[in-house]
Amino acid sequence: MDHRLDAFVASLPKAELHLHIEGTLEPELMFRLAARNQVALPYPDVAALRAAYQFTDLQSFLDIYYHSAAVLRTEDDFAELMAAYLEKAIAQGVVRAEIFFDPQTHTARGIPFAVFMEGFDRARSRYAGQISADLIMCFLRHLPEASALATLEAAGPYLDKIVGVGLDSSEVGHPPQEFARVFAEARATGLRTVAHAGEEGPPEYIWGALDVLGVERVDHGVRCLEDGKLVARLATEQTPLTVCPMSNVRLKVVETMAQHPLRQMLEAGLNVSINSDDPAFFGGYIGDNYREAALALQLTEEELAAIAQRSLAQSFETV
Repeated sequence: MDHRLDAFVASLPKAELHLHIEGTLEPELMFRLAARNQVALPYPDVAALRAAYQFTDLQSFLDIYYHSAAVLRTEDDFAELMAAYLEKAIAQGVVRAEIFFDPQTHTARGIPFAVFMEGFDRARSRYAGQISADLIMCFLRHLPEASALATLEAAGPYLDKIVGVGLDSSEVGHPPQEFARVFAEARATGLRTVAHAGEEGPPEYIWGALDVLGVERVDHGVRCLEDGKLVARLATEQTPLTVCPMSNVRLKVVETMAQHPLRQMLEAGLNVSINSDDPAFFGGYIGDNYREAALALQLTEEELAAIAQRSLAQSFETV
């Protein structure tokens, strides 16, 4: 491990803009909450659970991800989850976090909005002096738009605690165009907009996210390099792309970190930041993503500092 590099990365004030709070559920906390809430897990211990984190694609990860969320039941559970992430983020130099959460994952289990929103808010308030953190409510794209519209309506009393909306879950076969109405309604309420596109899905999904959903940031976007016109547009408009290197390797978007397109994206003049996505499942938080990308792609300290500064400029709040 390169301790000097880790210290340098931690010293960089940075924003994390692509982070799923449910994806920060570490196995140890998962087992503790399962015991507290009397939820049976299909794994005998933490080691067996970690051994199951051998993903072949996005869907193989999502199958475990959604099952794991079942241990989250009470306001205290959601507060503990958020607090654990914020402590790690602060230690790695994050001064601004815009955190995804998936309400449909919880409301489908009978968990009311008030439970997770109050839990998240309690933890955010506790660390308010150390990190600026806001929530981005994501719609699950494998569910119909009607479910997303109902979720936006249910979120009404809590919109003052939400900075924006996003689109996540299974990408292939679920183009952004399917969610045009709910994004239009979200924008009408003043919410900011982002969407996952161009991770496993084709470049056309990035076009759709921009032109149909009107997103201000594209989450992932790594497959943009397959479309020269799209690259030129993203470079000209400096559209923020929230890239997650370790996630892309673990989900087989690329085979190795050395093959990751981050270096090509930088050389093309694209506005990229580095983020951790679902760090409990992918083996590393934001600092780890900076380090692994730097080592494999030979990123200089100047390049890392520029990426960190760019992440702050990409955020929906001036820090």
